[in-house]
Amino acid sequence: MDLVVPDVLEEGCTTRQALERLAAKWRVLLVYSLLPGPRRPAELRRRVPGITQKMLTETLRGMEADGLVERRVLKESAPQHVEYALTELGRTLEEPLAAICRWAALHPGTATPAPGPGS
Repeated sequence: MDLVVPDVLEEGCTTRQALERLAAKWRVLLVYSLLPGPRRPAELRRRVPGITQKMLTETLRGMEADGLVERRVLKESAPQHVEYALTELGRTLEEPLAAICRWAALHPGTATPAPGPGS
């Protein structure tokens, strides 16, 4: 079987579109946070330091629109309680992300920025 190398430089390339969606700052961290199971938004905020409530909401909505997470309403009456869980599609990201983790472990320091001029 021949390896198909997509032309990720083309805007219409599905691989490029997937990379752009996943490259959003918080998405991968939220996928990792949801791998063990469903989480409520407050728990996700605690697990992902630095994310604001606004960014959490926007990112989860985008991930839901892309079919990566599902929103479950636990309690309809006010105050409403919801939780988020990875969909089957979202769970398919586990192995590719694990591969990135293995790569990072084999190449420590490659993700740290190089010192700039005059450093």
